Amino acid sequence: MKELVVASGNKGKLREIEELLRQSVERLLSPADFSQFPVVVEDGETFAENAVKKARAAAEATGLPVIADDSGLVVDALGGRPGVYSARFAGEAADDGDNNAKLVRELAGVPQEKRTAAFHCVIALCWPDGTCHTFDGELRGLILETLRGEGGFGYDPYFLVPEFGQTLAELPMAIKNRISHRGKALAMLKAFLGRSDKKIN
Repeated sequence: MKELVVASGNKGKLREIEELLRQSVERLLSPADFSQFPVVVEDGETFAENAVKKARAAAEATGLPVIADDSGLVVDALGGRPGVYSARFAGEAADDGDNNAKLVRELAGVPQEKRTAAFHCVIALCWPDGTCHTFDGELRGLILETLRGEGGFGYDPYFLVPEFGQTLAELPMAIKNRISHRGKALAMLKAFLGRSDKKIN
């Protein structure tokens, strides 16, 4: 694939996607590569609704194929929250520190075995003609009481992957990309691109 637009300004997310799609796409573009890029209100009730809305609007505006994802943390003890509100769990102006602090507060007193959670990701691939496909990924784990690790972003320092005994912020990028919710969704996207007969250049 020659060019693909990633409809995200999140630098951490862009680094992960670039690493994962390096052999599948010649040139990845981001909103920073365009003088005007649509701003989409993520008001969907599901990750899929938000991902498709973002990708479709960007594909129509740029005239290029676009991928957009919506992902978040679903915590069982919180009834599935923060879910689609993961990026703004502590408010519209919240940063990673604010969101993590709220997560820790809301889980205070919950025993470790009941702090189960999952990262979910839905990636939408849309073309300028409005055609879209979605790809889903999930990673299950536990929420820790204290952060561990310097890598990653978002809730990664609190998300323990039991089979590795490390948080997503501690795992090497190569392993994280292989097992993560986004990595699994992107693997499905890569497989689709490899067998798709739709014109994608």
